Amino acid sequence: MAVRQVDVSDKPMARREAVARGFIKLRSETIKRIKEGKVEKGDPLQVARLGGINAVKFTPILLPLCHQLRIDNASIEARLMDDGVEVIARVKAVERTGVEMEALTAVSIALLNIWDVVKAYEKDERGQYPETEITGIKVLEKLKEA
Repeated sequence: MAVRQVDVSDKPMARREAVARGFIKLRSETIKRIKEGKVEKGDPLQVARLGGINAVKFTPILLPLCHQLRIDNASIEARLMDDGVEVIARVKAVERTGVEMEALTAVSIALLNIWDVVKAYEKDERGQYPETEITGIKVLEKLKEA
């Protein structure tokens, strides 16, 4: 079977919303640096928010079968926890297809941005990342209102 994008031209426009979540586990020393504002590259939570919003806009480029959508709102929440950072993305649009892939992409890229900003503090003496881990990326909620 050939790869193809689904034809949504006959589907009605509807209000769409999706919420996705993910988590990055970090060393306690890294968490302390973030709390104290001592991360050399800057605030990883702010970088995550900006990276996640940008990722929503680039979803159809990164995922070639996704439709290009007019996004009405993308919000990224990055919460510092005792053992890492939780990221929640909420994406809204009035479109013919859902926005869950945009929310998942936002979470994934936000988490990767956090890793990038703090990677110097996560490495062990061999340059490896024994504790750093991205987990739990999933859609929490998907809404469609006609």
